[in-house]
Amino acid sequence: MIHRFLFYFLEWCNYLVVIYFISLNSVYLLTSLLAFRSLRKYARRLKSFYVEEIISTGGAPPITLLAPAYNEEATCVESVKSLLTLRYPDYEILVANDGSKDATFERLREAFDLHPIARAPTAAIPTASVRGMYRSRRHPNLWVLDKENGGKADTLNAGINYCRTPIFCAMDADSLLEPDSLIRLVRPFLENSTTVAAGGIIRIVNDCHVRAGLVSNIRLPRNFLAKFQVLEYLRAFLAGRMGWDAINATLIISGAFGLFRRSVVVEAGGYATKRTSFETVGEDMELVVRLHRYCREQKMPYQIAYVPDPVAWTECPESVKVLGRQRNRWQRGLFEVLIRHRRMLFNPRYGRIGLLAYPYFFFLEGFGPLIELFGYIAFALTLFFGFGSPIYIIGFFAVAFVLGMALSIAAVALEELSFRRYPRFLDLIQLFALSVIETFGYRQLNSFWRVQGFFSALMRKKGWGKMERKGFSREILK
Repeated sequence: MIHRFLFYFLEWCNYLVVIYFISLNSVYLLTSLLAFRSLRKYARRLKSFYVEEIISTGGAPPITLLAPAYNEEATCVESVKSLLTLRYPDYEILVANDGSKDATFERLREAFDLHPIARAPTAAIPTASVRGMYRSRRHPNLWVLDKENGGKADTLNAGINYCRTPIFCAMDADSLLEPDSLIRLVRPFLENSTTVAAGGIIRIVNDCHVRAGLVSNIRLPRNFLAKFQVLEYLRAFLAGRMGWDAINATLIISGAFGLFRRSVVVEAGGYATKRTSFETVGEDMELVVRLHRYCREQKMPYQIAYVPDPVAWTECPESVKVLGRQRNRWQRGLFEVLIRHRRMLFNPRYGRIGLLAYPYFFFLEGFGPLIELFGYIAFALTLFFGFGSPIYIIGFFAVAFVLGMALSIAAVALEELSFRRYPRFLDLIQLFALSVIETFGYRQLNSFWRVQGFFSALMRKKGWGKMERKGFSREILK
């Protein structure tokens, strides 16, 4: 009796998991195909987008770069140097020090000769106390806001309060932007006046050389965990977000690099914090989802876009412990946002977001890791007790492993056919090999971390966890 019950239980579990993998990989396949088509179309459109003309004529709106910094002494100076090299007609840099406990503020003050200066706020979103405003004597467009600790979202809100331009760029203080990235990311705002937000691509800077704030000698990281993350980022941005953008259903803009129309963000209440009624570690996604809701509910015409070629380089974790914390936090933030805005689920009032994007993220990304990890366990038990037929075993392996490999290979192919940031042939071979290797071990470990994040969200765990930085690799000047 127990043996028969176990058989039927595992059989239904395996059916559920197979349906999950088919659904998930089908969406990945569809977004990959849409991304391929969109990248080709985008490449043709770039021929009519004259960067040099826009830069020389000043034909772009002024932008404020908001860079919240907390304990970023290892990377903050190089990051600001990178921002100072941007080729853009009119922009300010506003670094917001969130009460760092290390020497972040001191490093900035020494490197850029900061001095205290008054600056009037332009909005009144509730934030932690601002201790002072500073400006660089060497670079008049560089400002540093020093405030009490309140978290990343709170710090971004403080920056928005002192922003004086119609558009702001939300980014991480440890990110490096390529010189043309800002002018390329502003393109949707120039082409469509209803654009309220646009996001670019994030790439891994580990073991690339950085010289005077610019990334040079691009190569794959030496660390295996970092290599896997390069592949993940290619899959998420080129095959994922590019595909969702093709159907005007962008739901996520990375907090490391995104442009926003300041007036709409202020009207929507700024980033979510405990001072503005809701706090989450997924503040970047929450803002984008809320912008969708706000514009739809106010019946405003709007566009939220993804642009594949503006690049922000960021350092990724290289230890299992730190990477696990990051993935736990990402999943926790995702689930918090999905539960917070659950009224959008299958709600036609919110168009393609409510009917397509939100259900995908809610069921396949929110609950997916739990189903996936449980599925691996059920599959192992099925084999152990000898319940699985050869057809089932082959079918499960195909949808859970082979199709996943194929989609990762497709993401690498999209990179190679479009931007080819890794020019070395050895790096390309490694990326294709990683597409196969990650399926056995790394993907399961990632699912485990995300399941932890799922339960952390249920238990309403707070805080980011410590993220360790080793700093950028620098070329030796001869």
